[in-house]
Amino acid sequence: MAKNGLLIDYKYCTGCHSCEVACKNHLGLLVGKWGIKLTEVGPFVVEAGTPDKFEWIYMPVPTKLCDMCVDETAKGNLPLCAHHCLGGCIEFGPIDELAKKMQQRPGKQNLYMPI
Repeated sequence: MAKNGLLIDYKYCTGCHSCEVACKNHLGLLVGKWGIKLTEVGPFVVEAGTPDKFEWIYMPVPTKLCDMCVDETAKGNLPLCAHHCLGGCIEFGPIDELAKKMQQRPGKQNLYMPI
């Protein structure tokens, strides 16, 4: 049986927190606990001399509490973070397939988390 994992292309993350909310509700986590945590990196000035142009990077990061929604994936469903991702940046599947997808994408803005 192939091991599964998450491929997160944070280049497309909008910072909506839908993954966090879906995960917290699914796992019944209390305040201060996350199965996936959206980290905000920035703001950064895009060009020197243009203080009104900033860039933020949002990075969904699975934590140790993430169980990859084993009850959902056993039914053939996606983990709830991937299902509810509005930016479509979280993918779930066999590690070997995700690794191939990752190599085909330009840049290295991916987080790869096997289980």
